[in-house]
Amino acid sequence: MDSFKTSTRDGPKDGRKVFLKSGTCSRTFFHILNHEFGHIKPTEERASDTLAGGIMQEGHQCGMLWGASLAAGAEAYRRFENRDQAIAVAILATQKIMESFKEREGTINCREITHCDFSNKWSMAKYFVSGRFLHCYNLAQHWAPEAVNAALKGLSDDSTNPSEPCLSCATEVAKKMGANEEESIMVAGFAGGLGLSSGGCGALAAAIWLKSLTWCNDVPQKMAMNNPHAQETLSAFYQLSNSELLCSKITGRKFETNAAHTRYIQNAGCAQLIQNLAHIK
Repeated sequence: MDSFKTSTRDGPKDGRKVFLKSGTCSRTFFHILNHEFGHIKPTEERASDTLAGGIMQEGHQCGMLWGASLAAGAEAYRRFENRDQAIAVAILATQKIMESFKEREGTINCREITHCDFSNKWSMAKYFVSGRFLHCYNLAQHWAPEAVNAALKGLSDDSTNPSEPCLSCATEVAKKMGANEEESIMVAGFAGGLGLSSGGCGALAAAIWLKSLTWCNDVPQKMAMNNPHAQETLSAFYQLSNSELLCSKITGRKFETNAAHTRYIQNAGCAQLIQNLAHIK
């Protein structure tokens, strides 16, 4: 699928049109927020196709949230020179985005919204025939301005100036995979299962996106959803995690604060998983 650009009126005011052009919910909101911040990233946006449907269509946190978080992370990188502050702001902005989404939808999980198991062709057919696809399509329209406002609220919060280190499991994976500083901060909001929500693993999502970014740089224009790099990463992760994908199940806990998550990482929490995930071939 070709990359695309939108005019000003195609931003938060026309989420349906962006969704139609992009083809995935994750790319839609990565693009919408990037557009609002004035920094379009066509290749990075295309790579986010793999986060649609709740991480490779696994049904976890809605792809709209993953895409919006990536854009918020990119903006945090541009606004803050202090790495710890940029990570903290990316996480906070992601939390604000998720709060806004949950207020509208009542849930953050794809499967609860779509009522669809994307691995089942009959369930997928029902998703389109039943009108649930139209629900997602219209959600892109109505939530877009709210998503932008929520991101801006998090990015503008003056309280996120940590005196102590602030770490993100997703950023740690990105660094080990050779990501540059911007890419490492872009995924920071994925920490602790996306905004510390304990959902689908943020480190996995970061690895899938970065692997897909490499693929997108090598293979122009095609949709990245089912690229082999992403599929291999997901399959290998399931072997590493005993077929578990939820952060709360993998870690055996939930993270209430950035400080708690940082201490967990500093104390080698998920260290082996992060190391293995970063070196999946």
